[in-house]
Amino acid sequence: MDAEKLRSLFDLTGRVAIITGGTRGIGRAIAEGFVAAGATVVVASRKPAACAETEAHLRAMGGEALGVPTHVGDLDALHALVDRAAQTFGRIDIVVNDAATGLAQPLGAMTADAWAKSFDVNLRGPVFLVQEALPYLTESPAASVINVVSAGAFLHSPAVSMYAAAKAALVAFTRSMAAEYASRGIRVNALAPGTVDTDMVRATTPEAQERMARASHLARAAHPDEMVGPALLMASDAGSFMTGQVVLADGGLVVAR
Repeated sequence: MDAEKLRSLFDLTGRVAIITGGTRGIGRAIAEGFVAAGATVVVASRKPAACAETEAHLRAMGGEALGVPTHVGDLDALHALVDRAAQTFGRIDIVVNDAATGLAQPLGAMTADAWAKSFDVNLRGPVFLVQEALPYLTESPAASVINVVSAGAFLHSPAVSMYAAAKAALVAFTRSMAAEYASRGIRVNALAPGTVDTDMVRATTPEAQERMARASHLARAAHPDEMVGPALLMASDAGSFMTGQVVLADGGLVVAR
C-alpha cells in the first residue's frame, strides 16, 4: 500500500450508480457523496419535481446525474429505470436500494393493502431492481449492490413490525445475492442505519424522536451524511473483499438493546 493507491480506494470515477430514494435523506446524502467521489448518479423517487431538483443539484456539484421518477413498488417502473440509466450512460456498476416506506400498523390490526404496500416497496422492489440491473452489473468490472436496511431488522419493533420484517427479509436476500452473484463478480452488502434525522423519523412525534435518539450508546440521531462513509466503503474498491455483510451504522443501538 502506498499513498497513491490509498487515495484511489474510494474513487468511483467512471462508475454509474442507481440510487432509489435518492432525492432526500440518506439516499440524497449518498448521491452527493458518490458524485463527490467521481461517480455518475441516477436518482429515483416517486416525485418528478424532486428528481429534477436533485439532478440539477448534483450537476451543480460538478457531477453527471439523471433523475428518473420511479415508484419502486411498480415492477414496470423498475424496468424503465434500468433502461433509462443504461441508455443514457451505457453501463450500471452500483445499485443502492434506499427507497422505503415506514408504513406503521400494529400487530392484530394490519390490513392486506398496507401489508402489500410495505412489502412491495421495502422488499420486492429492491430484489427486482437488482434482477433488472443484473445483466449490466455482470458486465461491470467493479459491481456493487448496497441494500439499505435498518437496525430495526435486528430488534423487536412494536407498531412497525411490517417494516422491520421486510428489512429483515432484505438482509436474508442480501446474503443470498452475495452467494449467488459472487461468480459474476458482484458484491452485495447491506447498510443498517439506526436513528437518522430524516423525513421518516421527523414524521413521528417529538417524544418518539427523542426516545429513538437516546436508545443507542451515542444517544443521538445521526445526520444523513454519516451514512456516506459506510456506503462509500461498500461501493468502492476499499470494500473489494466485503460481500454478504451488514454494516450497522447505528450508534450502538443494536448492542444497547
